[in-house]
Amino acid sequence: MEKDTKNKIEYIVVCISEFANRFKIPTQQAYAYLKRYKGIDYLDEFYDVEHLFSIEDTIDNVTSMCKQNGGTLA
Repeated sequence: MEKDTKNKIEYIVVCISEFANRFKIPTQQAYAYLKRYKGIDYLDEFYDVEHLFSIEDTIDNVTSMCKQNGGTLA
């Protein structure tokens, strides 16, 4: 596996975990929510920029993206 791909996967896993922590939900539920409301797609597409921000800022951004796609967690 390419190093960049490995880093992206690890970053997305951390974001899922931190999202779960913020909203006090199980990690599996966080993953399902992020998948359903395009948060995973967002993290994948904008990894090159988002990984430069703090994890808190990234979670804010992905939460906003999910809300724009019909998500209700805020």
